Amino acid sequence: MNSKRPVNLDITTIKLPLPAYTSILHRISGILLFVGVGFLLYALDLSLSSEQSFAELKALMSGGLVKFIVWVLLSGLIYHFVAGVKHLLMDVGIGEGKESGKTGAIITIIVSAVLIVLAGVWVW
Repeated sequence: MNSKRPVNLDITTIKLPLPAYTSILHRISGILLFVGVGFLLYALDLSLSSEQSFAELKALMSGGLVKFIVWVLLSGLIYHFVAGVKHLLMDVGIGEGKESGKTGAIITIIVSAVLIVLAGVWVW
């Protein structure tokens, strides 16, 4: 098949719609959660080993870097959950159209942003 159609290989010139970006962020947040499970399992192991290791973990969790890591993991969980609910609603036929998809993406971003800010307030 010899096609004379132009081929655009420069991905930076492609303008994706907002629902595509929310879908890509949903996948990225899933990867973040998968990687973050190792950190959380290590923290769980420390907390259950002994009283001394629990006290060490408690002291470690009061540091700014660890709080930031926890907030990032919570942010990933929040976004993944909200976007997952949007995808489930689309699976049952709600918000499948072009305009409703864009509205759903905007709602996903706004709800996630509010919950992420609240999680930051809770962590700090």
